[in-house]
Amino acid sequence: MPAGFNIRGRIWAINQCDDDSSGGSMITGTVIHENVLARMQGKPAEMILQQQGFETLKTFGMMIAPVTLVETIDEGDEWETTFPPNYYSEGKRYKILHVLPADFPPTDPRNYALLILTRSHQAHDIQ
Repeated sequence: MPAGFNIRGRIWAINQCDDDSSGGSMITGTVIHENVLARMQGKPAEMILQQQGFETLKTFGMMIAPVTLVETIDEGDEWETTFPPNYYSEGKRYKILHVLPADFPPTDPRNYALLILTRSHQAHDIQ
Protein backbone atom coordinates (compact mmCIF):
# COMPACT_ATOMS: atom_id res chain seq x y z
CA MET A 1 0.00 0.00 0.00
CA PRO A 2 1.31 3.49 -0.77
CA ALA A 3 2.08 5.68 2.22
CA GLY A 4 -1.02 7.21 3.76
CA PHE A 5 -3.52 4.84 2.17
CA ASN A 6 -4.75 2.65 5.01
CA ILE A 7 -8.00 1.05 3.79
CA ARG A 8 -9.33 -0.89 0.81
CA GLY A 9 -12.86 -1.01 -0.45
CA ARG A 10 -15.24 -1.37 -3.33
CA ILE A 11 -17.27 1.14 -5.29
CA TRP A 12 -20.88 0.33 -6.18
CA ALA A 13 -22.85 1.82 -9.08
CA ILE A 14 -26.36 2.31 -7.66
CA ASN A 15 -29.43 1.60 -9.81
CA GLN A 16 -33.13 2.16 -9.20
CA CYS A 17 -35.29 -0.82 -10.26
CA ASP A 18 -38.89 -0.61 -11.45
CA ASP A 19 -41.69 -0.59 -8.89
CA ASP A 20 -42.69 -3.95 -7.49
CA SER A 21 -46.26 -5.23 -6.95
CA SER A 22 -46.71 -3.16 -3.78
CA GLY A 23 -45.60 0.09 -5.42
CA GLY A 24 -42.11 0.33 -3.94
CA SER A 25 -38.80 -0.10 -5.65
CA MET A 26 -35.65 -1.69 -4.32
CA ILE A 27 -32.32 0.03 -4.76
CA THR A 28 -29.77 -2.31 -6.30
CA GLY A 29 -26.17 -1.96 -7.30
CA THR A 30 -23.25 -3.42 -9.19
CA VAL A 31 -19.65 -3.47 -8.01
CA ILE A 32 -17.62 -1.46 -10.52
CA HIS A 33 -14.26 -1.35 -8.67
CA GLU A 34 -12.76 -3.82 -6.15
CA ASN A 35 -9.75 -3.40 -3.82
CA VAL A 36 -9.50 0.38 -4.26
CA LEU A 37 -6.77 1.93 -2.09
CA ALA A 38 -8.03 4.83 0.01
CA ARG A 39 -7.68 7.07 3.03
CA MET A 40 -10.81 8.45 4.73
CA GLN A 41 -11.24 11.11 7.38
CA GLY A 42 -14.19 12.98 8.82
CA LYS A 43 -14.81 16.60 7.92
CA PRO A 44 -16.11 19.08 10.49
CA ALA A 45 -19.59 20.52 9.98
CA GLU A 46 -20.01 24.22 9.21
CA MET A 47 -20.27 25.94 12.60
CA ILE A 48 -22.26 28.89 11.22
CA LEU A 49 -25.01 26.54 10.01
CA GLN A 50 -25.13 24.69 13.33
CA GLN A 51 -25.38 27.96 15.24
CA GLN A 52 -28.43 28.88 13.18
CA GLY A 53 -30.06 25.52 13.96
CA PHE A 54 -29.72 23.88 10.56
CA GLU A 55 -29.20 20.16 10.32
CA THR A 56 -25.98 19.45 8.46
CA LEU A 57 -24.73 16.31 6.77
CA LYS A 58 -21.82 14.50 8.37
CA THR A 59 -19.35 14.39 5.51
CA PHE A 60 -16.08 12.56 4.97
CA GLY A 61 -13.14 13.28 2.69
CA MET A 62 -11.47 10.39 0.91
CA MET A 63 -8.35 10.09 -1.24
CA ILE A 64 -8.33 7.18 -3.70
CA ALA A 65 -5.72 5.88 -6.11
CA PRO A 66 -5.36 5.55 -9.05
CA VAL A 67 -7.01 8.65 -10.45
CA THR A 68 -8.13 6.82 -13.60
CA LEU A 69 -11.03 5.40 -11.56
CA VAL A 70 -12.82 8.76 -11.61
CA GLU A 71 -13.81 8.26 -15.24
CA THR A 72 -16.31 5.59 -14.16
CA ILE A 73 -17.36 6.94 -10.73
CA ASP A 74 -20.47 9.13 -10.61
CA GLU A 75 -22.10 11.17 -7.88
CA GLY A 76 -24.63 8.90 -6.17
CA ASP A 77 -22.43 5.79 -6.34
CA GLU A 78 -21.42 4.24 -3.02
CA TRP A 79 -18.19 3.31 -1.24
CA GLU A 80 -17.96 0.23 1.01
CA THR A 81 -14.89 -0.42 3.18
CA THR A 82 -13.71 -4.05 3.01
CA PHE A 83 -10.25 -4.03 4.64
CA PRO A 84 -8.97 -3.99 7.39
CA PRO A 85 -11.68 -6.01 9.16
CA ASN A 86 -11.33 -4.04 12.42
CA TYR A 87 -11.72 -0.61 10.77
CA TYR A 88 -14.60 1.46 12.23
CA SER A 89 -16.44 1.73 8.90
CA GLU A 90 -15.83 -1.83 7.67
CA GLY A 91 -18.97 -3.09 5.91
CA LYS A 92 -20.73 0.29 6.02
CA ARG A 93 -21.65 2.20 2.90
CA TYR A 94 -21.07 5.86 2.11
CA LYS A 95 -22.77 7.80 -0.67
CA ILE A 96 -20.42 9.71 -3.00
CA LEU A 97 -21.43 13.38 -3.17
CA HIS A 98 -18.54 14.80 -5.24
CA VAL A 99 -15.69 13.40 -7.33
CA LEU A 100 -12.66 15.69 -7.67
CA PRO A 101 -9.62 14.56 -9.69
CA ALA A 102 -6.22 15.94 -8.68
CA ASP A 103 -4.24 18.33 -10.90
CA PHE A 104 -1.46 15.88 -11.73
CA PRO A 105 -1.26 14.01 -15.06
CA PRO A 106 -2.35 10.33 -14.95
CA THR A 107 1.26 9.04 -15.18
CA ASP A 108 2.43 11.02 -12.13
CA PRO A 109 2.82 8.75 -9.05
CA ARG A 110 1.46 11.56 -6.83
CA ASN A 111 -1.83 11.32 -8.65
CA TYR A 112 -5.01 10.61 -6.68
CA ALA A 113 -8.66 11.63 -6.62
CA LEU A 114 -10.70 13.21 -3.84
CA LEU A 115 -14.19 12.01 -2.98
CA ILE A 116 -16.65 13.73 -0.65
CA LEU A 117 -18.89 11.16 1.06
CA THR A 118 -21.82 11.01 3.45
CA ARG A 119 -23.13 7.99 5.38
CA SER A 120 -25.66 6.01 3.32
CA HIS A 121 -28.80 4.65 4.98
CA GLN A 122 -31.30 2.51 3.10
CA ALA A 123 -34.93 2.06 4.08
CA HIS A 124 -34.83 -1.73 3.73
CA ASP A 125 -31.49 -2.41 5.40
CA ILE A 126 -32.70 -5.50 7.25
CA GLN A 127 -34.05 -7.35 4.23
